[in-house]
Amino acid sequence: MKILLTTLAALSITAGSSFAGCGKVTTTEGTLKSFNAESKQLVVESEGKEVKLSITPTTKGADKVAKLEGKKVKVLSEHGKATEIGK
Repeated sequence: MKILLTTLAALSITAGSSFAGCGKVTTTEGTLKSFNAESKQLVVESEGKEVKLSITPTTKGADKVAKLEGKKVKVLSEHGKATEIGK
């Protein structure tokens, strides 16, 4: 019985930690330099640096990103993947 309870406790702890995200959100503000619809990559020029990010199906504002090329944008991202794109 002790082995069973220990095993269940260990499995629940590891399962819980594997689904936990780090929650680190990076904000990039600058000019949308380019957007490649095929590779779903966008490049934002911010503070003299080019930041390359990927768009996912859950990215908010992804449907309007082609119209924002050359304009100032604010992009929220996690681990190089854009979560939200706004003007």
